[in-house]
Amino acid sequence: MRLLPFEYAVRNLGRSTLRLVLSVLGSFLVVMLVIAAVAFVRGMEKSLIGSGSPDNVILLGAGSAESVERSELSPSVAGLVSASVPGIKTKLGLHYVSPEVHMSLVISARAGEDSTSSAVIRGVTPTAYLVHKQLRIVQGRAPLRGHDEVMVGQLAATRIGWQPEALEVGKTLWFDNRPWTIVGAFAASGTVMDAEIWCPLTDLQIAAKRDSLSCVILTLDGADFSDVDIFASTRLDLEIIAIREDQYYRQLVSFYRPIRLMVWVTASLIAMGGLFGGLNTLYAAFAARFREMGMLQSLGYSRAAVALSLMQESVLISLTGALLASAVALILLEGVAVKISMGAFGLVLDAPTLAIGLAAGLILGVVGAIPPTLNCLRQPIAEALKSA
Repeated sequence: MRLLPFEYAVRNLGRSTLRLVLSVLGSFLVVMLVIAAVAFVRGMEKSLIGSGSPDNVILLGAGSAESVERSELSPSVAGLVSASVPGIKTKLGLHYVSPEVHMSLVISARAGEDSTSSAVIRGVTPTAYLVHKQLRIVQGRAPLRGHDEVMVGQLAATRIGWQPEALEVGKTLWFDNRPWTIVGAFAASGTVMDAEIWCPLTDLQIAAKRDSLSCVILTLDGADFSDVDIFASTRLDLEIIAIREDQYYRQLVSFYRPIRLMVWVTASLIAMGGLFGGLNTLYAAFAARFREMGMLQSLGYSRAAVALSLMQESVLISLTGALLASAVALILLEGVAVKISMGAFGLVLDAPTLAIGLAAGLILGVVGAIPPTLNCLRQPIAEALKSA
């Protein structure tokens, strides 16, 4: 089969500048939306899955496996599990066992200010910095017990809805009707911890007027998960359950599945609108070329060759829009954080995300060209040559 030269498709793009710009813009908007949707979904999944370590086990109150914030267990659990389960990781005689309190509290930037800003606050002991290996202090220091001090994550301002300057080291925030000084900043990229505020465990318990814990997180060394699970199952008086940390966060991924589905449905609906808009543009572009298509066929080019040339034009337009969308997404969406109920996460613009966007542009060009191409080539050659 004799094919039309590729340059023929390229030259035809310049026939109507306005039509070309509108077609590229349509592809740009569709691909931009697809990239944003994929970046959102991948960012959420990466943040939740990356928060859990396969070496860590969480002890929660019975019946609270879905939410650590609703969990309550006795303060004695940390000491009991350290003494009862051999094989927990240790360093210089210190067990990697972290008793923690996770709470969502209303905070404000100034005394007496009416605020609806809610922050996820985690009360910890020094062993938390051993158990949570993803965390590193990037500015200042860790808060000291009894001094009303806190340390903030890099995405805490996004979670609260404040400007980042309001949570700089040295600033003050208010909860429990008293000021808390920000003495440090930490990074735990790709985890939910990055959107939290950390303070000493006993200070948070006093502020929240509670003596129970939310959870105990421990790191295994020579022990297996079954050892901790047996401890939790046999100590009926403690009313606790054991779950792997990575499994806990994978369950949260399932919990947020409706949100991910809503994002995909919204993106698909808008993409379909863009597809139909592109079809209208291509119909208008190809409708004025019936005589040209008939002439090409009379010169010996088959309908398949002509259809392929039209397909090349459509794909070139859509891929141009896709490349522009990828470049703009890297500029505008890189580093953007999104707030959810349990924290915040950053959009992920990695190679798979951009590849999906480019694939969407390619599919848009191929699928969008089929109906107008078939309509353009359905006429017999004699009728096509007589077309106006």
